[in-house]
Formats: sequence, C-alpha cells, structure tokens
Amino acid sequence: MGQMVDFTMEREGLVKPGDRIELKEDRASTMSGLMYYYTIKDAVAMSGNLRKPLVKLTGTVTQVVPETSVYMVTVEIDDE
Repeated sequence: MGQMVDFTMEREGLVKPGDRIELKEDRASTMSGLMYYYTIKDAVAMSGNLRKPLVKLTGTVTQVVPETSVYMVTVEIDDE
C-alpha cells in the first residue's frame, strides 16, 4: 500500500474514486525548511506542505469527501 496524501479541491466532480492521476511537484523554502507540495494535474486539487518529497508522481483517488466549502480528495501514491 502506498502513501496516502490529502488534497483540497474547490469544484465538485473533477475527480472521483478510482481515477488514476498525475501530480506536479513544487518546492517552497519556509522558516521550517524546504517543503514540498503537489498539484493534481491539470490544476484540479492541491496538497498541503509535506516535509519529504514523494517517490512517485502518480496515484489513485481513493475517496472524495465534501467539506463546508471544499472537497477533500485522498490519493494513494504509487509505491512501485
């Protein structure tokens, strides 16, 4: 089982459970050090900051949960 990463999606229906996705990696230098954040291509949803980079930039959507004003998307990152 791969690493699970949560993303914030602002519009409904852009991805659904079972969808295969690709990620774009970006880096930010913060007071806490170098952080990594990811966007589901093409600008579908964005992750929070992660301290370590992901090994793979592909994965599978496992769930989409509606919140107050956004949708939380959980992605299982490929481990091989």
